Amino acid sequence: MTGTRTAVVTGGMSGLGAAAAARLAEDGVKVVTLDLAAGADVRVDVSDAAAVRDAAGRIGPVDILVNSAGVVGPNMPLWKVPLDGWQHTFAVNVGGTFHTCKAFVPGMRERGWGRIVNIASMAGKDGNPNMSPYSASKAAVIALTKSLGKELATSGVLANVIAPAVVETPMNANTDPAALAHITSLIPMGRLGRPEEVAELVSWLASDRVSFSTGAVYDISGGRATY
Repeated sequence: MTGTRTAVVTGGMSGLGAAAAARLAEDGVKVVTLDLAAGADVRVDVSDAAAVRDAAGRIGPVDILVNSAGVVGPNMPLWKVPLDGWQHTFAVNVGGTFHTCKAFVPGMRERGWGRIVNIASMAGKDGNPNMSPYSASKAAVIALTKSLGKELATSGVLANVIAPAVVETPMNANTDPAALAHITSLIPMGRLGRPEEVAELVSWLASDRVSFSTGAVYDISGGRATY
C-alpha cells in the first residue's frame, strides 16, 4: 500500500489514546481522534452504535483503528457493584470496541490492508480485586480481538490487543488509591508504565513492520505478566 495512511484513535484526547495519536503522527499517519472530550476531531460516544456508524461515514476510508477509549468503572467488591455501573463499563469498553470494529473493518477488508490495535489490560488476564467490571470487560476485549484476528487472518487486515499493567494516565488518577497501590505493587519493575512506552508498541502494531501476528496479546507490564 502506498500513500498516507489514516488512523482513527478512540479516546484520543488523553492518556494512552493521546500518546498513540502523537506517535502515529510522528510515523506520518493522518490521525483522526474520536472522543467525547472537547478538541477531538470527531466528538462521539463510542458506546452509541448509531453515532459511531455516522462518524465512520463522515470520516471515510480508514487504514488503522486504535481502540483506546475506556472507563475504569466502579471500584468496589462485585456484590456491591450497581447494575448501571456494570453495564456502563461494558458499554464503553466492549461495546465501543465492537462498534468501531464493525464500522471500519469492512472497508479495510475491501482494500486488503488494515491494522486494528485494541487496548485491554493486565486486569483482563489476572483480574484486579474490587475492579470486576473493568477486569471482565477487558477480558472480553482480549477474546473479541482473538476471534477477529482469526476471521481476518487471510485478508491483509491484522487485529492485535495490548495488555498494559497500570500506566500513568488521567483515567487512573481517579482509581481508588488502595487499588492503585495494590496493582502497582504487582509490577516487578516497581513503577507505573508511561503512555509513550505503550505508544511505541501501538506504532509497531499499526505498521507494515508487523506481518505474521494477528489475534495476539502483547503484554507491556514491567514484568507483571503471569501467562
